Amino acid sequence: MYKIQYYTMIVITGARGFIASNLVEKLNKEAITNIILVDELENQKKNRNLIGLQYDKIFHRNDFIEWFQNNANEVSFVYHLGARTDTAEFDIEIFKKLNINYSKSIWNICTQNNIPLVYASSAATYGEGENGYDDKKPIANLKPLNPYGDSKQIFDLWVQQQTKTPPMFVGLKFFNVYGKGEWHKGRMASVIMHAYNQIKETNKMKLFESHRIDFKNGEQKRDFIYVKDLVEMCCFFQQAFETNKKIEDGIYNIGTGKARTFNDLVLATFEAMNIKPNISYIPTPEDIRDKYQYFTEAKMEKIRSQGFNKKINSLEEGVKNYVEEYLLD
Repeated sequence: MYKIQYYTMIVITGARGFIASNLVEKLNKEAITNIILVDELENQKKNRNLIGLQYDKIFHRNDFIEWFQNNANEVSFVYHLGARTDTAEFDIEIFKKLNINYSKSIWNICTQNNIPLVYASSAATYGEGENGYDDKKPIANLKPLNPYGDSKQIFDLWVQQQTKTPPMFVGLKFFNVYGKGEWHKGRMASVIMHAYNQIKETNKMKLFESHRIDFKNGEQKRDFIYVKDLVEMCCFFQQAFETNKKIEDGIYNIGTGKARTFNDLVLATFEAMNIKPNISYIPTPEDIRDKYQYFTEAKMEKIRSQGFNKKINSLEEGVKNYVEEYLLD
């Protein structure tokens, strides 16, 4: 487990969301509570993800940039995880405002004040994977499948053009994340959570059919990563900065390095719930059918080469822990 030292203030954006709230919990377990949270605050239901967590302040995202500009000397590390992440959203202006321009503001303040930055990119930038899933390769030719992926790609490319940078900066391409705290994500929640809820109610699970002849139903593959492993990788970069370990700036994949099928995932969920498997298949909704990724698999050699050596949970291990610790009544 990567240990984190005490900082003046750590900023975490998107803090009431799925991934960021798990990061806050991880830092709290290291006795770190000097944390500034940033998020939209209209959806009060998301406060559930902060129950029991300790932090110093929480800002509405609309108020944070001005505060940050005036108080950057109080901040020593930034995790910028907040974004509009709905892959079925097609309002480009929303992505421009929240995923591009807001991220540029945070980048510029970190640069001007010598503050290290970890920010969320996305595996959605890889599109159909025609150029592979290698974080060591140039990104200019990547072709995302939706406006969300486009927005992350645009910011990644903008970052690469900057001549002035924070003292450390890494963009993390999260693959298919699952785990505690995703209850509010609705349609965008992991298939594991949807599977658990369906199985609990009906003792069976419906998966999307394949609409490609080279993939059988349920054999579409993704790189599923447990959120507990993801936050360990996030903290690895902070720990490296604290200990003056030189880390290569740039893009990093955050996954397991092993693609698994949706059938595997659902079978693991049935197993964790101790229920006999019963899987059927339904057509993929037409609004996402032509934007649907059939295969993702993170190349993980880059982060390993920088010194991250923690074991990553297998799909079966992660699903079992998630279901038994957080979902089962």
